[in-house]
Amino acid sequence: MGDQPTFTLHIDQNKYLPIDGREVHAILTINSTGTVTTESATPAEAAEVIIIDTSGSMSGGKIREARAAAATAVQTLRDGVHFAVIAGTDRARVVYPNGPQLVRASAATRAEAQRAIGRLSAGGGTSIGQWLQLAAQMLSAHPNAIRHAILMTDGQNNERADVFAGALARCEGAFVCDSLGVGDDWVPAELRKVAEALLGTFDFVRNQGDLADFFRNLTQTSMSKTVAELVMRVWVPQTATLKWVKQVSPTLLDLTGKRTDVNPLTGDYPTGSWGAENREYHLCVEVPPGQMGSEIRAGWVKLLRPDTQEVFASGNVLAQWTDDLAQSTRINGKVAHYTGQAELHELIQDGLSARAAGDVDTATARLAKAKQIAVDSGREDTARLLDKVVEVDPASGTARLRRNVDKADAIELDTGSVRTSKLRKNGEGS
Repeated sequence: MGDQPTFTLHIDQNKYLPIDGREVHAILTINSTGTVTTESATPAEAAEVIIIDTSGSMSGGKIREARAAAATAVQTLRDGVHFAVIAGTDRARVVYPNGPQLVRASAATRAEAQRAIGRLSAGGGTSIGQWLQLAAQMLSAHPNAIRHAILMTDGQNNERADVFAGALARCEGAFVCDSLGVGDDWVPAELRKVAEALLGTFDFVRNQGDLADFFRNLTQTSMSKTVAELVMRVWVPQTATLKWVKQVSPTLLDLTGKRTDVNPLTGDYPTGSWGAENREYHLCVEVPPGQMGSEIRAGWVKLLRPDTQEVFASGNVLAQWTDDLAQSTRINGKVAHYTGQAELHELIQDGLSARAAGDVDTATARLAKAKQIAVDSGREDTARLLDKVVEVDPASGTARLRRNVDKADAIELDTGSVRTSKLRKNGEGS
């Protein structure tokens, strides 16, 4: 196991609690070089499935752009990667190869796949759960590979909610899936569920002509992964409660419900595959009040590979009780920043939901507050999108919803709310 990237784990927190203090917050920053430690190392084994929506709504220019995008993704695959292409309607069909197995990428197989993609046409319904289940079935033959799928759709899923949820549950842990929504007829909440279940991202392709670039970037990112399926192992003392484990950067992703128990005090939380990247996680532990001056280990964290138990990085979360108000009331800069980013996401989601339901007062209040947080935290991109939905008078502070909001602007605001900004250096806490 010497041919592995180098990982570092840094923990930001204010360990000091008031005498009656119980909640310990910490931001875990994990950085991976993404490069192996020996020159003779071979690329990691990888398996990729490209899923294209070919339902009836994809007719015309959309299917042409989808064919071009899928062909671009195939061309981006490196030699030796196992891959397949799936066309999705109200059923899932393998476009390439001829059969339910993946094939190795080579000049010949890439050319064959591109010819098969070029024959795709649009027609039928949309059953995203079926598409994902076929991908999981095909990827299951490669349990040691970095398993990934790209999914693109332009419409609303026709499956019943319980059927879709069951499909996602069956796919969970089988692969990572990054999703793309094209146009303004798809539902962000559906691809958000895919991202949450399969530890991926979802994004909005506003201009269908940009689809090939999105596919290329996602495939390149997938090809850059070097380690498959690491978990974050978290232990807390018997008297403590682990309240949550959340990824807070580069996107928001709640891992709390994905816990696999190791023992009553220890649980594993999936993080998916890694390349050269930086991620941050927010951990919250509730501990019983302690004696003044006493210090405890409120938790330890290890990033490890579950099949071999090899530990790549580790660190401790501490708690110490004090009657010094200056120490106990200081909020760590990173904790405050990402708590604000999570609040921004929740306000946008609540506001858009209230707006869709016709609750103007709630929508106005939530979105106006979101705009203020976006401005204060340096999220100029989000602030600009919010300004297209809610107008705030700078003099009086009075807010009102805008009329005739472009549907694409609302979708872009919705999908972008899961992305977070890094803490600016001049705002870092100790």
